[in-house]
Amino acid sequence: MEHREYDLVVFGATSFVGKILCRYLVDQYGTGADLKWAIAGRSEAKLGALKRELGEAALPMIVADADDIAGLNAMCLQTRVVISTVGPYALFGETLVQACVQTGTDYCDLTGEVQWIRQMIVRYEDQARSSGARIVHCCGFDSIPSDLGVWFLQNEATKDFGEPCNQVSMRVKAARGGLSGGTVASLINVTKEAASNPQLRKELANPFSLAPAGHKSSKRQPNVKGAQYDPDFGVWLAPFMMAPINVRIVHRSNALQGTPYGQEFLYDEAMMTGKGLKGRLAALGITAGLGGFIAGAAIKPTRWILERFVVPKPGEGPSPESQKSGFYDLRFIGQTADGRTLRTKVTGDRDPGYGSTAKMLGEAGVCLARDVRNTDRAGGFWTPASIFGETLVERLKTNAGLTFDRID
Repeated sequence: MEHREYDLVVFGATSFVGKILCRYLVDQYGTGADLKWAIAGRSEAKLGALKRELGEAALPMIVADADDIAGLNAMCLQTRVVISTVGPYALFGETLVQACVQTGTDYCDLTGEVQWIRQMIVRYEDQARSSGARIVHCCGFDSIPSDLGVWFLQNEATKDFGEPCNQVSMRVKAARGGLSGGTVASLINVTKEAASNPQLRKELANPFSLAPAGHKSSKRQPNVKGAQYDPDFGVWLAPFMMAPINVRIVHRSNALQGTPYGQEFLYDEAMMTGKGLKGRLAALGITAGLGGFIAGAAIKPTRWILERFVVPKPGEGPSPESQKSGFYDLRFIGQTADGRTLRTKVTGDRDPGYGSTAKMLGEAGVCLARDVRNTDRAGGFWTPASIFGETLVERLKTNAGLTFDRID
């Protein structure tokens, strides 16, 4: 890539997550010394207010609108990497991806919108390969802990057993932290789209919908859809809201890396709800609540009620104190074809939807700007595990409060 003024630009810097991300970058990297970066968005006044809030008067800012391709192209030509926090991406994200692809600019975001990611791959992957733009979706809680968690377990399995595990399960043991307004808006939008689009419903039922054409398993993938007992962990399980995106990203990672986990690799995710009757009742309650939310989001009158009175709105989120008190603890169990097992865990020291997501997204952007050479990873649509691997694992452990550990 030719010389560009900035290492990275945060687009959507004045959004709720964007502000947390900018604070993290200021605290971790400063402004203009070690890492050259800028903030961007459509409102010059809001960008100026953010600079004052951060106490960084010299922080460069770029005014650009999410649907202005000329303005976005001009912004992209100034930077090596764009980090986008402007969602729902299915509504506001495509023009920026198009600009990055046209200008050969690397890009990462925190989307979890399966249908939109699929559209972007179909429309822009060939052009990204030609221009050299590396596009990396899902660089927040969905799907870095899952994707790199599986990558870490498989590395450890190969060291111990000389082969990867052909089946891995992730279980959310514990977590504290709410969903962001942007995440909820994205979930409601995809539910709304699926309600009127049978082809989309079929695509959303396919765990390999984000994998390259032809990549699939002949085995039926496990999928926790309701209250279910897990003999491996001795607890009851409930569906995990992020599983639909995480499962597809993990399978795409396997494909992009040349199927190191195996062609018939099985993967699933769920939430632990506890043991005995209490655990079973909790699993049933979560299943009913999740089903009710999806059903409500699919119907216009109840969707209006949810958006108006129930769920947080985009731009809303918890206090800094609540973010700091949040955490998550994810457990992985892998099994080889001959029955040998390995257990690992991934933890984060902030709430998953805001504090930890902002740190993961920031480190992914820095990693893309500094650590991943174009000669090592060419242009195209990548996943966190397939493009970053150990480099990002080490950054997250050193800077972002994550752990990747074995459980012996």
